[in-house]
Amino acid sequence: MLKSKKVAFYTLGCKLNFSETSTIARNFKNEGFIRVDFSEEADIYVINTCSVTENADKRFKTIVKKAQKINPEAFVIAIGCYAQLKPEELADVNGVDLVLGATEKFKITDYLNDLSKNDHGEVHSCEIEDADFYVGSYSIGDRTRAFLKVQDGCDYKCTYCTIPLARGISRSDTLENVLNNAKEIAQQNIKEIVLTGVNIGDYGKGEFGNKKHQHTFLDLVQKLDKVEGIERLRISSIEPNLLKNETIDLVSKSRAFVPHFHIPLQSGNNDLLKLMKRRYSRELYVNRVQKIKRVMPHACIGVDVIVGFPGETEEHFLDTYNFLNDLDISYLHVFTYSERDNTEAVLMEGVVPKNVRSKRSKMLRGLSIKKRRAFYESQLGTTRTVLFESENKEGYIHGFTENYVKVKTPWNPELVNTLHGVELSKIDDDGLVRFDFLILNQLKNKSFL
Repeated sequence: MLKSKKVAFYTLGCKLNFSETSTIARNFKNEGFIRVDFSEEADIYVINTCSVTENADKRFKTIVKKAQKINPEAFVIAIGCYAQLKPEELADVNGVDLVLGATEKFKITDYLNDLSKNDHGEVHSCEIEDADFYVGSYSIGDRTRAFLKVQDGCDYKCTYCTIPLARGISRSDTLENVLNNAKEIAQQNIKEIVLTGVNIGDYGKGEFGNKKHQHTFLDLVQKLDKVEGIERLRISSIEPNLLKNETIDLVSKSRAFVPHFHIPLQSGNNDLLKLMKRRYSRELYVNRVQKIKRVMPHACIGVDVIVGFPGETEEHFLDTYNFLNDLDISYLHVFTYSERDNTEAVLMEGVVPKNVRSKRSKMLRGLSIKKRRAFYESQLGTTRTVLFESENKEGYIHGFTENYVKVKTPWNPELVNTLHGVELSKIDDDGLVRFDFLILNQLKNKSFL
């Protein structure tokens, strides 16, 4: 009997992976399985993989070893992007019993008739062209915030990226289903929903199985803003060419959408942007940032940037560094370029030595610390709304303001998953903002924007 077997999950990578892991875990529960923490002994360990960076690939083997150490007889399953891109490579990892591709992962319990350990992992992986249908997902119970998947796949052909090979074409959930999922989340006393997908600004394409847009991303945010019971809505990463002025204006006047944007840049040099096959110029990027700051001066803006892309000279890098230094942004996510099979970039000339990539990455991470500190300092003395999280970290409870300032205050379990108005008072040695007193009790449908 497989029912009542214990299953544990480990998720690598993005918010989209977390939303899918949570949905798959609920499917297991519906089949009678008992979910336990990954650090506990389980009969089945499911690892949701990522393949955006080289480090994500390497971490997989470490996670498998961790599962084997806890229970050497456990059945280990690999799903996710890495499992779709290199299924045989994962199947060769010692201890892996089953590898499922992009479409098979959502039918995972169908493959569990026999949990006997295998000498070599069994692979069930479709051709990525077959990943042309949409499976909705959202996370509940794992975190204070819920990740709501609204879109999957990507039709862009960025020369460094394997995501289209791992997730297929761009396709969207129906607007009706997104709204129903948001209502279900709201009923679970979850205060914040983060919209997630591979290219969420492309929302509406493939909504009913065709390539046309039935709705736009603006339609989506307009409808979600009216769903009762949701205190906060946050937009995850969105392409600058798809972040329209109308969406920015809506967020600035929104009931629930918060003033926080994460906008991939990748390079501040137009020549490199062309080599990457990005669909915008640095001038358009500046326009988006200036528009946001004009209507929401307190908004937080995060940026993705890649260093060491083939052909990136010292001049190109300094162009990016100075561009970001002069831009009114709040923090950076810095990615060191790593070669990925089956991408155009892997065949390009002008390979940047790894020690140079590392040096440039370190410089941009230092710039990110400077930018975040300046943004936090700009928020001192202001009143913001904090959503407190559930973990006790060395005697402190942490939370985020609506504009993504991370704050901390001495641990108090009564604060978990509650919204409070606070006056931001000082920056601690570890770069977090502290406050001395709560100025309001728990908020109800109210925020300080």
